[in-house]
Amino acid sequence: MTMNLLQRTKTIVRYQNIFGEKYYGIVQDGEILQLSSNFNEIINNELKLDGVRVKVADVKILEPVKPQKVVNFGWTYAEHAKETGGKANLKEPFLFLKPASSLIPNEGEIILPSPSLTNQVEMEGEVALIIGKRAKNIKEEEALDYVFGCTIFNDVTARDLTQTDPQFTRGKGFDTFGPLGPWIVTGLDPTNLRIITTLNDKVVQDGSTNQMSLSIPYLISWISRVMTLEPGDVLATGSPSGSCPMKSGDVVSVEVENIGKLLNYVK
Repeated sequence: MTMNLLQRTKTIVRYQNIFGEKYYGIVQDGEILQLSSNFNEIINNELKLDGVRVKVADVKILEPVKPQKVVNFGWTYAEHAKETGGKANLKEPFLFLKPASSLIPNEGEIILPSPSLTNQVEMEGEVALIIGKRAKNIKEEEALDYVFGCTIFNDVTARDLTQTDPQFTRGKGFDTFGPLGPWIVTGLDPTNLRIITTLNDKVVQDGSTNQMSLSIPYLISWISRVMTLEPGDVLATGSPSGSCPMKSGDVVSVEVENIGKLLNYVK
């Protein structure tokens, strides 16, 4: 059975069932409608239900995509730039990449590196975009047409390293430093989404993508002139102010309106 949901918001999840089998599905009312579609079919709105329903609570939620690259935009919120020693109100984006090996899913563990490597690991709650079709040299006014959907990202950062290294690869690139998920929601306007990050149930970040100093369509258009974006690539759009250190035993969550909550444990 094929569903045509082109005109409706969809919540697309990637998960593993009790038998270790991995599928995509559509989340509805606490259940997952299992799909036989692969990711390329899904982004083309070919949603083929196979008749299986499972409860969200009975499966393991995985990273929603396996991207070729994770593109990160830094200092897109002026107050966060100020608090981390960055440059506020940039005329062009500050850019860095994270390796795919940094990605972990909802409820995954953020593993703190040895104290000999870093002593200041912080969270950064963000809205992330999932690219839906190849994008190269695209116009700003067309940029959102290349977004398949939105998800949540935690740009975990070794702050002491990003403040001393000439570039951000080491401080951003440790294994488990890229929580992503729990799912992808299509049909949202990413330019006006509230972001709330909590540490042990205490709110530490509260902002909105409408506060960004560089617009999301501009960021997509700009990066497409630097590198070709492929379906499934992740664009992390930057963090509002309030980033703070985490320690072992902490629980950090990033909640974005109309998407949900990304929760991770620090060990």
